[in-house]
Formats: sequence, structure tokens, C-alpha cells
Amino acid sequence: MNGVITYQEESFKALLPELKPLLHRHWNELALNKDKVPLDPRYDIYFDAEDRGELLYFTVRMDSDLIGYFIGFISPELHYKTCLTCKMDIFYIDPNYRGHGIGKDLFRCVEKVLKKRGVKRLYVGTKLHKDASFLFKKLEYTEIEHYYMAWLGE
Repeated sequence: MNGVITYQEESFKALLPELKPLLHRHWNELALNKDKVPLDPRYDIYFDAEDRGELLYFTVRMDSDLIGYFIGFISPELHYKTCLTCKMDIFYIDPNYRGHGIGKDLFRCVEKVLKKRGVKRLYVGTKLHKDASFLFKKLEYTEIEHYYMAWLGE
């Protein structure tokens, strides 16, 4: 790997045009039911959350090229209003850059920013068909729950 890798918080709204191609690659790699559920993000929700200071968009760059990201929503928990929490929406590292500790470094940088904001809990998840549990185990995160999905459409 040649070049300088950087990790930084950036503006989702300002950099969305740059993010869209990587979002599409992410969707192609990980999404289920692609033939029934097209990629069609509700960007207005992200913009509103960012305007309220409730969105964390963290990028990974090789030199100036976007190679990964973390997107999370920050708010008090529904059942524990005194506990500021970040729930990961998505994260992605370009497959060409995996296996070099970039994911681990990304999450450590995200943790530092969240701590400065007063966040007490960070919830993350992984797809079982593209399992990233190894990363969260390396980070010494606690496994707490499993989600299940039922397709109810036609």
C-alpha cells in the first residue's frame, strides 16, 4: 500500500457526490434482495441529522481518495435518555484496502470523536453473509444481540 491513509470527520452533505459511487459498491457487495429493494437512500434524513449534530460521517482516505467510511446516528437512547449513544448505520472499507488494519484504525478514531462528544455507548453490527465479527472482536466489543429478518414482500 502506497500513500498516506487519513481518518477524519467530514460533512456528509458536502461530500455526498463523492460518497455515492462507494455507497453503490457497498450496496452491490453486501445488500440482500437487490432485485426487490433498490438502493435509494433517504438523504434528507441524513442531512437533517447532520444539521442537528446527530450524524457522524467519518472517512478513510488514501491520499485524497475516499476508500472507506463510517456513518452513525447519535442520540440519547429511547429507554435510557441520560445515555448518549451512537448507533452505526453503515461502515465500509474498499476491498482493495482490507486486511491492513484500516477498519480497526477507523473505529478507534471514531471512538475518540464520540468520546469527545460525550457519547457513552457505540452500537455496531455486521452482516452474517459478509461477517466482520473478527473486527469487533479485535476491538474487544461485546456481542449483545442478534437480528433476524423476514421478507414479507411479494
